Amino acid sequence: MTALKNNIVLGASLACTLGAMAAIPAHAAEDGMEKCFGVALAGQNDCAAGPGTTCAGTSKVDYQGNAWKLVPAGTCVSMELPSDDMGKSRMGSLEALTRDIPA
Repeated sequence: MTALKNNIVLGASLACTLGAMAAIPAHAAEDGMEKCFGVALAGQNDCAAGPGTTCAGTSKVDYQGNAWKLVPAGTCVSMELPSDDMGKSRMGSLEALTRDIPA
């Protein structure tokens, strides 16, 4: 019976943790912030840096397309970013991008 109790407590703790993590973007939206993909410098993303990474601070390259940073609402898609190595302009996005993904 003790093992069952431990599993229930562990499961409840995990559910609370995951729920709190999912609530961060919603809370940020209430504070006038939004997730903006492709604007964070390497290691300075707030979360979601693709396969092989865990979360905040795990982006490998500047402006990694699948990593996001919280920015003031309404500013993401108009942010001016440096051009890439080929001279192509970059913009922030409200959805994950496929550009600047490390190999």
